[in-house]
Amino acid sequence: MSQQFRELLKKVGSGQHTHKDLTREEAASAMEMMLNQTATPAQIGAFLIAHRIKRPTGVELAGMLDTYTQLGPKLTPLPESFPPVTVFGIPYDGRSRTTPVTHITALILATAGIPTLMHGSDCMPTKYGTPLVDIWTSLGLDFRQLSLAEIQELLLTTGFSFVYTVKHFPQTQQLVTYREEIGKRPPLATLELIWSPYQGKTRLIVGYVHPPTETMIREALHLTGKDNYLLVKGLEGSCDLRFSQTTIIGVDSPNLGFSYLKINPREYNIISSNEIPLEEKLLAQTLAVIKGEDVELMPLALWNAGFYLWRCGVSSDLATGMNKARDLLLDQQVFYKYEQIKAYLKLNSEK
Repeated sequence: MSQQFRELLKKVGSGQHTHKDLTREEAASAMEMMLNQTATPAQIGAFLIAHRIKRPTGVELAGMLDTYTQLGPKLTPLPESFPPVTVFGIPYDGRSRTTPVTHITALILATAGIPTLMHGSDCMPTKYGTPLVDIWTSLGLDFRQLSLAEIQELLLTTGFSFVYTVKHFPQTQQLVTYREEIGKRPPLATLELIWSPYQGKTRLIVGYVHPPTETMIREALHLTGKDNYLLVKGLEGSCDLRFSQTTIIGVDSPNLGFSYLKINPREYNIISSNEIPLEEKLLAQTLAVIKGEDVELMPLALWNAGFYLWRCGVSSDLATGMNKARDLLLDQQVFYKYEQIKAYLKLNSEK
């Protein structure tokens, strides 16, 4: 048993009226002891559920993020001539109800010259949704065996890459079983949204669901020096904009501060009464969109890509961004980017 961890557990688990929040340093220490298994299984499980009940503070998330940054994989900055790397923070436990298009958005951004990075794990409790790595692998893009150096090279040469945490941050995998055993998402799930393995300048895009989560995330990002991010109240907590109603986005920009955007597809003559449900034809629909074919998923893909092309500075507004995304798809440029990434992975697997 770790006596030091026991004292931290006592602080967060002492009940509604007597618990105390951890300092940033204490939260960093608690996270390190969990990742390194210095704390016992009983202590870790108790901490994760107690911390969820108490609710983490932004200061605590900042401390935990410090430890993730210290112990996790690190990609070195790209040359100064490159724009900031856009990093998508998407729930690791995936999607179970609605069709995702974030992977298509990522390919379109990379095609438009915006380096883009994603990260994620395997199918995970408590949601057991379809994770990003499964989508990429089904598309013939298997990032799971890449070394960190190869991930870096792929980002440099194609403008897109993916960090598979099962391989590159194995300490986090030791905590996955606790999610299943306690039956709830622990604060680690929020931490995964705001962590980035890239050390250079980033534009962080974070999906979330509950308003209190936004407050915690904003404080944590402020404390860790992040001032270029989007907080998207998207589908199932992802970065995908809603297609049937208004999406609320918090925007923090260097020198401009924080503000809110409210984006409704009806204002852009997009009429849809329902979101597109997650179905087995996701792969076929995705490939069709990448090839520029007019299928059911295309309007949703254009809606999202147009927004992010706008916010990443490629287009002057959302409507122009949608037109840009359509041109990139119809001209087969996105499909070429997909084939370029696929060729790199094939060459790497044959080494």
